[in-house]
Parts: sequence; structure tokens; C-alpha cells
Amino acid sequence: MARLSEGEAAAFDAFVKQRRESLLRTAFLLTGDLGRAEDLVQAALLETFRRWPRLHQRTDPIGYTRKTLVSRHIDSVRRRSWREVPIDLSAGPGAVEKVGVADHDGVPDRLLLRAALLGLPPRMRAVLVLRYFDDLTEADTAGLLGCSVGTVKSTAFRGLARLREALADTGPPSPHPGPGSNPGSPAVRSLSAFRHTVEEDHR
Repeated sequence: MARLSEGEAAAFDAFVKQRRESLLRTAFLLTGDLGRAEDLVQAALLETFRRWPRLHQRTDPIGYTRKTLVSRHIDSVRRRSWREVPIDLSAGPGAVEKVGVADHDGVPDRLLLRAALLGLPPRMRAVLVLRYFDDLTEADTAGLLGCSVGTVKSTAFRGLARLREALADTGPPSPHPGPGSNPGSPAVRSLSAFRHTVEEDHR
């Protein structure tokens, strides 16, 4: 375990205070489960703490922590023999709390989107979360996931298409999906709306 100086410890505490909630929201989008998300964030922050004497010299060490979080999630999914199952939308209105968006055929949009996200392969889900929830660039997303920018583009394209299909949206997705490239895409709008409702859930 790293031995931190007083100044390093203070800097780490400030980092955790500033970034933990955003990391938790990202982890929740990736896992669909608050308990697992909290464990994932704890593990990522512990790994960051171990390397803090070197990391805190950077302008913002969030990139390392986020990469650790995503990598640990993808590895854990690969190790599990069971497949993640999207939220049971037949659970009824009693299972829905703090609905902050319009209903779609009686089911809150955020639950539909959460189920759709959990139905995607883990790396595809990670690309969409990093691009549209964390607002990372294609280059930053590629660096974090250890793949090419072209892979990020094609994965985001396919992911948005699958979300559109799952959400019964209409109209083709943008061939170059991005926060500013196709703001009218229903899938992108749904991701944006879900981001805000998840933020409300964790306040």
C-alpha cells in the first residue's frame, strides 16, 4: 500500500470527493446494479490510491481511474458464466422509483434504456457510456479501451442502431455518431435523457 505524504493524502481525498459520484454513475450505467457499481468504484479508487504518488502529478488523474473501472468491469463480465439479464420490465409500477422522464407505453423511458444498455455486449456498452454519458472524444475512448478510433466509431454506430431497435425508434443513426454530430438521433436523445435521470437518482 502506498505511503502518502500529508499533501498527497489531501490531494487524493479531494480527488475522491470531486470524482466519486461521477464514477459511480458511470459504473451504474455499465453494471445496472448499484451494489456492483459501488464495489467497482471502490476497487478502481483503491488502484488509483496505490499509484497516487505518481498519478497526482498529472493535471487530472481521472483517466486512469476511469480506465481501471471499465477494464475491471469488462474482465468481471468475461469471468462470469452467467449472462447479464436486463431489468424485468414486467415488474410493474411498484418497482419504478423517481421517474423523471415521460412514459413510453406505461414504462418509464429510463428503464427501457437501462434494459437496452444491459442487453449490449460489455465493450459496446462501454463505448456508448464513455462517448455519450462521460462525453469523451472518440480518441480518448479509444485510448481508454485500447482500440482504434475506427473501432470506437463502428462500435458506437452499431450500438446506437441496436438501441434504436430496442427502443423502437425510427430513422437511421448518424454514420459518425458523436455528441454534436447527430443531435436528432432518438437513441442519442434517449442516452442524454437517461444521463440526467441517473444523476437525479444518485443525488
